[in-house]
Amino acid sequence: MSTITRTVRNLWKVGIKDAFHQINYIGDTKAGVLIGTDRFGNKYFEDFEELPLRTRWVDYKSKDVDPAEIEPGWHAWISYAVDKAPTQDPLLAYKRRPWEDADAKTIPNYTQTRGAYKPYNTVKPKHTAWVPVAAPRQ
Repeated sequence: MSTITRTVRNLWKVGIKDAFHQINYIGDTKAGVLIGTDRFGNKYFEDFEELPLRTRWVDYKSKDVDPAEIEPGWHAWISYAVDKAPTQDPLLAYKRRPWEDADAKTIPNYTQTRGAYKPYNTVKPKHTAWVPVAAPRQ
């Protein structure tokens, strides 16, 4: 959580509309430099006046925040694995492979939903469950 002076300073820098958007989606107000945008429309920012490891953040295009919508190069940059963003490093930049679809889509993360992957076992169990047998009353 930020201090009141920091919130007011960032409100002054980004404006009321963006500050309200950040409070609703990030939970904090941040002011930084736009580093780049990926093919999904997510915007990536950086600000060196923030605390360490809080200098980079993403503003998702969709309201449903899903980290699976971050491209690998941007993920490496935002998690501080590399210093240069994919806009500055051609090795991290996205290149469409011949077998990929032309439109930008991702596989959503189904964890904790009905669509989550559940493995099943095809091996015969070594133990059988105990079945209680009740003797008839006389």
